[in-house]
Amino acid sequence: MSPMPLTDSVFLLAESREHPMHVGGLQLYTLPDGAGPDFVSNQYRRLVDGKNVRRLFRRRPRGPVSLFGQWSWAEDEQIDLDYHVRLSALPRPGRVRELLELTSRLHGTLLDRHRPLWEFHLIEGLEGGRFATYGKLHHALADGVSAMRLLLRTLSEDPAAVDLPPPWAGWSRPPCERSQPNGSELNGGQPNGTAPANGLNGSGGHGGLGGLGAGLGAMLDVPRRAVGGTARTIGELAGVGPALFGVVQHALLDHGATLPFQAPRSMLNVPITGGRRFAAQSWPMARVKAVRRATRGSTVNDVVMAMCAGALRHYLLDLGALPDRPLVAMVPLALRTRSTDGEPGGNAVGTILASLATNVADPAERFRQIRASLEQGKQAMNGLSPLQILALSAMVMAPLAANPLPGVVRVAPPPFNLVISNVPGPRRPLYWEGARLEGLYPLSIPYDGQALNITVTSYLDSLDFGLTGCRRSVPHLQRLLTHLETALAELETAATAT
Repeated sequence: MSPMPLTDSVFLLAESREHPMHVGGLQLYTLPDGAGPDFVSNQYRRLVDGKNVRRLFRRRPRGPVSLFGQWSWAEDEQIDLDYHVRLSALPRPGRVRELLELTSRLHGTLLDRHRPLWEFHLIEGLEGGRFATYGKLHHALADGVSAMRLLLRTLSEDPAAVDLPPPWAGWSRPPCERSQPNGSELNGGQPNGTAPANGLNGSGGHGGLGGLGAGLGAMLDVPRRAVGGTARTIGELAGVGPALFGVVQHALLDHGATLPFQAPRSMLNVPITGGRRFAAQSWPMARVKAVRRATRGSTVNDVVMAMCAGALRHYLLDLGALPDRPLVAMVPLALRTRSTDGEPGGNAVGTILASLATNVADPAERFRQIRASLEQGKQAMNGLSPLQILALSAMVMAPLAANPLPGVVRVAPPPFNLVISNVPGPRRPLYWEGARLEGLYPLSIPYDGQALNITVTSYLDSLDFGLTGCRRSVPHLQRLLTHLETALAELETAATAT
């Protein structure tokens, strides 16, 4: 038995049938040359026959949940890999559409709390000589960035490497090269690619792990870290008040900055159900970087945010639901890379708020306003310690703690409209048992009052978009993929004209 940090317990306490609290990921692979029809099933048998399961993947909550949460982990010494690792086959014709429908169903089901809180699915039958894997891990065990690192440790840059350990096993080889976000990146990384990725081919595109749940952990991470009682921690916490005053003053003096509760009511900020819809697609990094170069001083993340803003504007216009005021996005940023016990899990995330300028019709002006808002959010965090950023982020997220109470979502104004997260991924081609990884598509956590989450992962020369929404509250979610392509094309046209 081991104690459960407060940041982990909160994710179990917040979970219900309508609000699953796990992060996930869909990986797309091309079968290696010469692979037979039993390649995927053979890999399944290899995985379930393994005996090495690391501590993180043996943890399950100890005792029943109560009003005060769960406060310790138990370790399952008789873990049943046949339960956690599963083999599925897509119905014919095995299109991406069938793959995303299956992934949506898998992501909407709760993890069994009587067992360690994770699942891994191998999915065969995908057309084009491909297969997929889908994994989900409870946010009490790891946030999206940590889950990404766990996955990347199991892949190799060598296509001839075999018998690679799965995420739940230990490893003896060095992990593959990967990006490690930190507080200084402020979600604005600009990964470079070296090889093309095919990804998921969909309408209008080129073939679409953090988010809101991580911010909820930040709400309780501040008091947990303060328990250490060191003079440095006390001094940092004492500086939270002046830091907050400085942020508010900065926002009031500069109209480009965004504060909580400036977000309008929208169709995205409603009570949600447990059903999920997932849409995913990739876009070439070269197109995004071309817009960045043409708009001097911008970042890849600025372009990604503008793509999302343009897509949301078109989507809401189609539904006759575009608010008069601009939508506001919460943008997470990672602050540390390891949990306190040395495992590459845990949760540590800060946040900034950014206006999406969805009320602006002109793409060039919309892009300018988004850039200004993001820059103001970053500048407000300059000079603050990670602990102070966490404390300020907790104040941003605190209103969401009341959302599960009956009627609160319908009455209270939203502190922001949705989460848009950018998780840097690997820059070199990776392989699993000779199968080339073609795309990494993140699935995150919609929450009551926050019916849509957009998470983007970079891989090689592409940006892989994962859109996770409430099945009932966000209709025709796949249309956002077409609108993302439209928004990027508008940005390309606007950039060329400048």
